[in-house]
Amino acid sequence: MPRKASVNPSSRTLPRLAGAVALVTGGSRGIGRSISLRLARLGAAVAICGRDEKTLSSVEAELKQIEFSVYSQVADVSRSSDVNSLVDKTQSALGPISILVNNAGIGIFGPVHQKTEQEWDQVLSTNLKSVFLVSRAVIPAMIRQNSGDIINISSLAGRNAFAGGAIYCASKWGLQGLTACMAEDLREFGIRVSSVLPGSVATDFGPHAAAKDPSKVLAPQDVAHAVAMLLTQRDLSFISEVQLRPLRK
Repeated sequence: MPRKASVNPSSRTLPRLAGAVALVTGGSRGIGRSISLRLARLGAAVAICGRDEKTLSSVEAELKQIEFSVYSQVADVSRSSDVNSLVDKTQSALGPISILVNNAGIGIFGPVHQKTEQEWDQVLSTNLKSVFLVSRAVIPAMIRQNSGDIINISSLAGRNAFAGGAIYCASKWGLQGLTACMAEDLREFGIRVSSVLPGSVATDFGPHAAAKDPSKVLAPQDVAHAVAMLLTQRDLSFISEVQLRPLRK
């Protein structure tokens, strides 16, 4: 299956991602929801997963108002059994996955000496292990297609340290390394692996979410725009990383 529809650049009659099948993890809220809606508007069939059935069903209904081909499944992407089921059922429902957005993530913050082993495992499993598991499950189909896009939603915390961010930063620094190595492993198969590193985003995520000045943070739609930009670049180009900051400090 092609990465995107073969459309004359001057034509506005077909969506840019017509024929693509996208899987967005953590697609039931915040950034994941915005990415899912943006991909549906671009014509992709969209599958989403999350842990909360109610919010997942709500976003599925929103997506079906835009694009008929939608699939959702409750899944914990830090568990290989859930991941294998998610990928198999998505491909049965929609076809081979040509776009994977690894968006699922959590944050637990505080001084490292005050954190528990359980908190470490929870963050690293969700933010890093899940990317390995879902990507590993999706890559074989992309190799058969000789094309595909994997976009990992990272964070500027993957480049910068801050007090109280030890576990979260460790997960995102690790994600940057994983992304770069995956890109080298897969580019010979026509598969692009990129990361998007947002700064502060207006969601309920993070240690100071309630105190954020709305005029000095990104919107989830800004991250979705960056993902869309990566997916609609020319087939032979490869933007490997996008750092995304609010305009005003």
